[in-house]
Amino acid sequence: MAAESSEGEEETKLSGGNQLLIVDDDLTEMGKKAAWSVSSCKPGNGVSSLRDDNLETYWQSDGGQPHLVNIQFQKKVRLQLIVLYVDFKLDESYTPSKVSIRAGDGFHNLKEIKTVELVKPTGWVYLSLSGVDPRDTFVNTFMLQIAVLSNHLNGRDTHVRQIKVYGPRPCVSFYF
Repeated sequence: MAAESSEGEEETKLSGGNQLLIVDDDLTEMGKKAAWSVSSCKPGNGVSSLRDDNLETYWQSDGGQPHLVNIQFQKKVRLQLIVLYVDFKLDESYTPSKVSIRAGDGFHNLKEIKTVELVKPTGWVYLSLSGVDPRDTFVNTFMLQIAVLSNHLNGRDTHVRQIKVYGPRPCVSFYF
């Protein structure tokens, strides 16, 4: 179920999660081309834990909300999908319950493009960056920010086990 908010960004409720990461062949993972940072972390639970392809590790924030993951690219990229691995069964009050997705040229002009409410998610959660208009299938941006606004059970710090960002695979043409 999706509802339009008063500010124009889309708000969505998602429950569940997928145990297997399944992404269309026409998408490619763009995170390796980015500089990643977080607003805070416990020692040993920083950015590297978000990107190590290990579902046993996690980023753990340390401090007040919102908790931020910043993904910055050197050149403007087209992004279509964010995929988070979160686990309510293991992490309980550390599990995000409300997430804001923001995009822009840098920290100075980030604009919220989507707010998502997660309902006890366990597994891969898919957050499409496409807009309400079906022609808006991607976001052109230098920077993406994922803000954890609240956690389940009023938890303070958050756990996110993995984050992947996908954009359209470049077309390759062969001329003979």
